[in-house]
Amino acid sequence: MFPIFHRVTKSLWLENWGFIKGLKELEINLSVIGHLIMSCTLTSFQVLNSCIWLLANTEDIEYLSDYRKIGLRQVKYLVLDEADHMLDMGFGPEMKKLISCPGMPSKEQRQTLMFSATFPEEIQRLAGKFLKSNYLFVAVGQVGGACTDVQQTILQVGQYSKREKLVGILQNIGDERTMVFVETKKKADFIASFLCQEKISTTSIHGDREQREREQALGDFRCGKCPVLVATSVAARGLDVENVQHVINFDLPSTIDEYVYRIGRTGRCGNTGRAISFFDLESDSHLAQPLVKVLSDAQQDVPAWLEEISFSTYGPGFSGRTRGNVFASVDTRKNYLRRSSLNTAGFSSSQAPNPVDDESWD
Repeated sequence: MFPIFHRVTKSLWLENWGFIKGLKELEINLSVIGHLIMSCTLTSFQVLNSCIWLLANTEDIEYLSDYRKIGLRQVKYLVLDEADHMLDMGFGPEMKKLISCPGMPSKEQRQTLMFSATFPEEIQRLAGKFLKSNYLFVAVGQVGGACTDVQQTILQVGQYSKREKLVGILQNIGDERTMVFVETKKKADFIASFLCQEKISTTSIHGDREQREREQALGDFRCGKCPVLVATSVAARGLDVENVQHVINFDLPSTIDEYVYRIGRTGRCGNTGRAISFFDLESDSHLAQPLVKVLSDAQQDVPAWLEEISFSTYGPGFSGRTRGNVFASVDTRKNYLRRSSLNTAGFSSSQAPNPVDDESWD
């Protein structure tokens, strides 16, 4: 059995399911997929025999296990997609309950894999609860960093000038596939309606739309009927739409991690892309320093005005070169061992803290 847990939306579930079906069609040596859970409603579960792949969220697994619809004794692989988000957003207790389900093999008896584009140090510590003590940390590229295939442009635009600027950019872009990210669900619908009034074919996707509406929006976006998709951060993770040439941050997110995820919707699989972000001095100044770091690390031009804001906000101690532990692009156990060797010089090893003894989940 190969369970994959993805907690964010059913749209992201469908992305994973499409990928698995693609592997089967390519005749890779996978056993027949014998189980499929698509709906969040318990009445829609269809449990088949000979389950090989199980794609579900934690609540689905707990329900099926409690009612003995499935057995977990033969689980060989436990995979968490967007693992950092699952653990960071308070799903740790649910995960702890899941691995305590009757029959679930211990972490030493199963293979546990966690995938994410960002793995901050505190999340790595939490993840250690579910991994073997000698787990491997594999970093492909720069974890948490922006892809160099994405041309990043930061524009200083006031809140009340954004709509006019957006229309101008989209008119120049033409029919190239573009994702526009906004802060709220209401604004997503408002901007989509506004753009349609400007004769720019647009659709929107966010958490308040029905699943049928979300699928329709993604379908219209993929086929080119609506080359512009206005979205909230729900679309920043997991969705893989081919040939997205542009990402526009109408509203910058509150964290730099989310910024990296958003612009990662373009420039995928070796393609080039472009990301344009509207920077509002009144609401986005806290992002100046991390934006300078991301731009510098991706070998992008950093606007002089953005450097000035970063300098004035964070003072002369800021160099723009040291990333610190924002993204934790390395195995933080190495950092721990380095700090431990410095802090415990001249003391016995028993006085050093144990990296395994993390804070309690409770």
